[in-house]
Amino acid sequence: MRKLIETKHNIEILVQSKFWPQNLRNYKALVHKVINTSLYFIDPTMSLVEVSVVLADNDFIHQLNRKYRFQDKPTNVLSFPASRPGPIPHNPEQPYLLGDIILAFETILEEAVQQQKTLRDHTAHLIVHGILHLLGYDHETTEEAEEMESREVAILAQFDISNPYNDRIESAK
Repeated sequence: MRKLIETKHNIEILVQSKFWPQNLRNYKALVHKVINTSLYFIDPTMSLVEVSVVLADNDFIHQLNRKYRFQDKPTNVLSFPASRPGPIPHNPEQPYLLGDIILAFETILEEAVQQQKTLRDHTAHLIVHGILHLLGYDHETTEEAEEMESREVAILAQFDISNPYNDRIESAK
């Protein structure tokens, strides 16, 4: 693993599911390193931000997905931006509230097994994905998806994690 960026961002981690600490060693360090590296990669001059991460289970994320996205099923990650996308105001005295990322253990583990990835690598990918959503990136159109995915791939390379979209590229050939 490459030397990762250490920054001063405020990252709050709430463990809602006991499965995270039982199955992912050093999960706190992973969350901090992935978020700090992602933010630095996107904008090295970014002002101090605050992010909350909830390490949840499928039931918890299912409820949120149904309530806020009208999808009656669990999903791997949800992101809830605290404000509209745009430039982050620079105020060294007060952190900018970026938003919340919620991760569902069972779904992420199942996907990792199906995709033959480690739980650690897949979790890192979904944290990056969540951070990009908080920063205003999306994948509603082909162009948006290509931009977001290229950012994800570049950030994940900082952790020596291979392109998570390779399977899709190979199956399209």
